[in-house]
Amino acid sequence: MQEYPPSLLVLTNLPDEAGAHALATALIEAKLAACVNILAPCRSVYRWQGRIEDATEVPLLIKTTAERYPALEAAIRAQHPYELPEIIAVPVDRGLPDYLAWVAATTSTNFSE
Repeated sequence: MQEYPPSLLVLTNLPDEAGAHALATALIEAKLAACVNILAPCRSVYRWQGRIEDATEVPLLIKTTAERYPALEAAIRAQHPYELPEIIAVPVDRGLPDYLAWVAATTSTNFSE
């Protein structure tokens, strides 16, 4: 029996490591995410405004809850430099119960540490 809100894994990409770190820190400080992994830069190829783009980006893996998602999305959109940022939320179907409870507790507006 689940005693905490459903968890989400949210993915986004930033154009550089400084921006990725700033966004990750802001999300943690605002208790919108329990943890943000800043991954190694990767190469992204995509179509944008009729052209094929080829860019280096820094992926973020953001752990949060479904109830904090609307505020997290708004925070990403507010701080993200892209006109149309990638923001994809994937439901966490299973996970270590203690970890998922930690995600819920850490992102709760009642959490203080």
